[in-house]
Amino acid sequence: MLYELRNYTVKKGKMKAWVKLFETEVMPFQVSKGMVITGSFIAEKEPNTFIWMRRFKNEAERKRQYEKVYETSHWKEVLAPKVDAVLDVKSIKVTRLVPSARSVAQ
Repeated sequence: MLYELRNYTVKKGKMKAWVKLFETEVMPFQVSKGMVITGSFIAEKEPNTFIWMRRFKNEAERKRQYEKVYETSHWKEVLAPKVDAVLDVKSIKVTRLVPSARSVAQ
């Protein structure tokens, strides 16, 4: 398994709008394309930090899923402009994680 831990900085005052967009549009769209989203979180003491995770079987699947989501006109023309309006997209940090041998995340 391969995980992505995605750390986003939400523009000041936009967290409520971001969470609504993520939960009602971004997540359902990605899941409809086969993405597995394992969790999403608002940082308790960092009001502009949103973290979420995705899981892939391997690197080949990750590449296929990226194409299915990010190469679509729906993402490029509809969702990306909405995302850009509420996130500081230049500060997005993606950490790739591989579960250790005894992890239940295998």
